[in-house]
Amino acid sequence: MQVWPRKRANKAYATVRRFNTKADGVLAFAGYKMGMTHVMAFDSYKNSLTKNETISLPVTILECPPLRVFSVRAYTHDHYGYKVAKEVLTHKDKYTARKIRAPKTVSPSLDFDASAYDDITVILTTQPSLTGIGQKKPQLFEIDLGGKTAAEKLEVAKSLIGRDIKASEILKVGDYVDFHAITTGKGYQGPVKRFGIGLKSHKSEKGRRRPGNIAGGWSAQQHTMYRVAFAGQMGFHQRTQYNNQILKITDKPEEITPKGGFIHYGVGRNGNEFVIVRGSVPGAKKRLVTMVKAIRLKQNLPVPSVEWISQESQQGK
Repeated sequence: MQVWPRKRANKAYATVRRFNTKADGVLAFAGYKMGMTHVMAFDSYKNSLTKNETISLPVTILECPPLRVFSVRAYTHDHYGYKVAKEVLTHKDKYTARKIRAPKTVSPSLDFDASAYDDITVILTTQPSLTGIGQKKPQLFEIDLGGKTAAEKLEVAKSLIGRDIKASEILKVGDYVDFHAITTGKGYQGPVKRFGIGLKSHKSEKGRRRPGNIAGGWSAQQHTMYRVAFAGQMGFHQRTQYNNQILKITDKPEEITPKGGFIHYGVGRNGNEFVIVRGSVPGAKKRLVTMVKAIRLKQNLPVPSVEWISQESQQGK
């Protein structure tokens, strides 16, 4: 049921609804997916089958321009749940005006009493104009802050406003993160590709790539059950991928950019940081991916030490 209804997402970047509240500081960061490559890394885990060996690992690279705090929200709680009681705008520029109609006044400080509220969150804005993806309109997303009380969260928010927030401040090498992203859209697809059902006999008169007995034991209900595999939208769904380990964070684009650049992305820009994550990440290239500190980590393995990053051309030459 967690993947129904299989319809297109409302927007091209994810809405995060759950955070690891036991962590400190800012609980999430965001970056743009550049593409995949592979690295050679030294495996130091004592129980690994490849202990003390240099192994090849597939990795995904994300370009992470600095984030800014757009506004700070204060919530109160009653019998009906949480509601926004106060919001302070702390940043506005010519690019955020493309995204949202904001008030004219910007408050450079947070001078309200946190004891009157039950929770404090921040709305972060990206800066895609610092990348080469050809986009200027930023994305806005709300995240929780670490802290047991609203006063502690307010202090965290005060340390963030009015400046750039870099990925290396929030994420560390060896950390595990959960990826919240919108998967690659594949349009309208049939049930064989969409759900992986088997092909019927070539002698079938009702179609070979269609489901067989769709009524089953539920025929008395006079309708087809929702779980019968039919054609429909495939991809462009919001999904969460858990427990991805960060192998390296660098601010040197020449270390990670392959010859000719990443296909459908290009090259990284100076001034940005690049996060190298083990394995694949949901979503298409140039898409914003949100990295949240892991909420259900099962085992914290030592990070393999990256010795070499492949920069071979991906242009097929």
